[in-house]
Amino acid sequence: MRITIVGCGNMGQAYARSFRKYGLVEHEDLLLILRSEGRRGQLEALGRISLSIDMAVGQSDLVILGVKPQDFGGIAAHLSGVLRPEQVVLSIMAGITIPRLQAELGHRTVVRAMPNSPAQIGMGITAYATGAELSMRQTLMVEQLLNSTGRAIHLEHEAHLDPVTALSGSGPAYFFHIVRTMIAAGVELGLPRHVASALVKQTMLGSYHLMEHADRTPEELIKAVMSKGGTTEAAFAEFTASDLDGSLKKGIAAASRRATGLSGS
Repeated sequence: MRITIVGCGNMGQAYARSFRKYGLVEHEDLLLILRSEGRRGQLEALGRISLSIDMAVGQSDLVILGVKPQDFGGIAAHLSGVLRPEQVVLSIMAGITIPRLQAELGHRTVVRAMPNSPAQIGMGITAYATGAELSMRQTLMVEQLLNSTGRAIHLEHEAHLDPVTALSGSGPAYFFHIVRTMIAAGVELGLPRHVASALVKQTMLGSYHLMEHADRTPEELIKAVMSKGGTTEAAFAEFTASDLDGSLKKGIAAASRRATGLSGS
C-alpha cells in the first residue's frame, strides 16, 4: 500500500507513526508533504519528505488531508491536478463536507473523518463517513488504517460529523480543562500540587475503568458515590446552582456550530 499525508501536524504525525508501527506501509511507500523544512529531521525516518504537491501524490492508494480547514482552498487546485480516479482521499479537516471535497478536488472517492488527540498514543476514536462512490474494499482499507490509532466508528449520515467534532474531536480539551480545574481546587485547599495532580489523574483513570467495566449507567455510578447529606451531594448542589451541565452543553453546541461554519471558510 502507498500512502500520502498532506500536512503533518499532530494528527498527520500520529497516522504516520501508527501506520509504520503496525507495518501497514513501508518507508518508501509513505510520502509526507510538509509546509516547510522545520519538521523534516523528526519525520524523515517515517517516510519520504516533500515540500510540494506534485505527480508523486498520484502514485498513492490513499491521500490523507491533514491541513487546517482554512488552508484547504489553497491546496485544492494543486491536488485536483494530480489525483487519479481510483485513489481514495481521506480528509480529517473539521467542517469540510464531502460534497465540497468532491467539487473542489474534482474527485469522487472521498472519506471524511474526525479523529481526536489520543490517537497520538493509539487510544483515539475516529468517526468517519464515506461518499457513495467508495467500494467495500476501499471502505475496509480506510477502517483498517483508522483502527491503527485506536477505534473507528462508521457514520451513516455525514451530518453527524459536526456533533462528533464537538463531542470527541474537541472533547479531550474539555477533559483536560476539568482535570486542570480540579488540581487547582486541590492546591487552593492546601494540598501540594504534585499530590493534587496524582489524586486527580488516578481518580480519572480509575473512574473511566470502573465506568467501562461496571454494568451500570453514569447516573447509577454517581448515586453509588453520593450519600444523602454527604460531601458529594454538597459539591453537586454547587454544580447545579451554577448550571455546570448547561454550560458544558452550550459549549459543545457552540463547537458543533463552528464545525458547521468551517465548511464555508
